[in-house]
Amino acid sequence: MRKSAKAWVFVAPVLLALAVVIGYPVVRAVWMSFQKDAGLDPATGMFVEGGGAGFSNYTHWLLQQCQAGGATISCPTGTLGSQFWAAVGTTLFFTVVTVTLEVVIGLGMAVVMGKTFRGRALLRAAVLIPWAIPTAVTARLWEFMFQYDGVVNRVFGTSILWTSDEWPSRFAVIAADVWKTTPFMALLILAGLQVIPGDVYEAAKVDGASAWQRFVHVTLPLLKPALLVAVLFRTMDALRMYDLPAIMTLGNPSTQTMSILVVDQVRQGQNSAAALSTITFLLIFAIAFLLVKVLGANAVRTQEEQREAH
Repeated sequence: MRKSAKAWVFVAPVLLALAVVIGYPVVRAVWMSFQKDAGLDPATGMFVEGGGAGFSNYTHWLLQQCQAGGATISCPTGTLGSQFWAAVGTTLFFTVVTVTLEVVIGLGMAVVMGKTFRGRALLRAAVLIPWAIPTAVTARLWEFMFQYDGVVNRVFGTSILWTSDEWPSRFAVIAADVWKTTPFMALLILAGLQVIPGDVYEAAKVDGASAWQRFVHVTLPLLKPALLVAVLFRTMDALRMYDLPAIMTLGNPSTQTMSILVVDQVRQGQNSAAALSTITFLLIFAIAFLLVKVLGANAVRTQEEQREAH
């Protein structure tokens, strides 16, 4: 009992700090999401406080519904509901494409960096430079490169509006994000590669396995836990992407992610922004939960298989 009491003495300050820093903002945002925005009362013409709004702030975003003359109608293009679902689609598109590319490229980089050769330390340091550069600086750098008279158009002899047109702007953001974050993936995967015992490869060589067979049947199965962790971390990061597209494309609707939409709504001081923040939080939490349940289970099974193999 004494040990339990002492443990709570040490843990309580941390729990209190988390409740103040994380718990209160979350509870406050949820409460605000059920409040109406302050404004003019149509009946009296007087400025009044909002009051209770029920789930109307949520239905504006999720159901694409608006109020007109007391009746519920479909919101026109460009209003709250259509903006939200467009932002969700853009965010998921960026997440799937960037994470896939970063895993493939990062795996290749990790395999190369895991080899023993002269200058390996210099290569590892050079590879990590893009990840060490602040995201805002990266965004400005790639914005200059993708300008109409920038390096990209001059090298390829094109005249594409990379930061203005719909799909070119998305590809520009993907290219910048892959360049920025692939070293992070490579670093996590490299850590997984370095814990694989060397005698496993020696045994595979003795059995006559080729380099490709060793990679497929030895490296990938033993690397799966590290790959799953890397995918989980990077997916959570990509789902909250904000500064890179916001700075590179300067508010282009084609690259508007959920985080950009939330920030834009918060700047307008609307309680509907609190509802949007809550929806975004729940969506990311649901995706994280699914990844942990699905990928985490696979990682546990892989470790059990390794123990049985040994």
